Amino acid sequence: MPDAKIQEGRLHDITHFGIRVAIAVIFIVNASGKFNPGFAEWLVSIGIPAEMQIPIALAEFVSGTLLLVGVLSRISASLLSIILLGAIFYVKKASNLTGEGGYQIDLILLAACLAIIAIGPGRISVSHLTKKIPRALH
Repeated sequence: MPDAKIQEGRLHDITHFGIRVAIAVIFIVNASGKFNPGFAEWLVSIGIPAEMQIPIALAEFVSGTLLLVGVLSRISASLLSIILLGAIFYVKKASNLTGEGGYQIDLILLAACLAIIAIGPGRISVSHLTKKIPRALH
């Protein structure tokens, strides 16, 4: 009986790269809008200090950029997971999965981040090419 060796093939590498890049682009684009003063006002309206605007925006932008190139992917995905948990439970209050204020997209992004934490950056990454970064930090 033939074995499926997806993990060792190009399909796995390309798929993993695609997921990593998709998440990275989503967070980079979202972070670019969070540098505007309107985001600080919105944060205050939901009870978060306005001083958190820059740390939140930078966490999303830097983590997204690191995911895009495949450096420190597990740490970046962990930071993004924390942001997503805050979005699901604090901002959207996990009230409904779909519809107005639904958190379905956040949940999908969280699942993808957790997959990156478990699997790592993959073979199409700077971490894999340099091989100087310890595997635990990939």
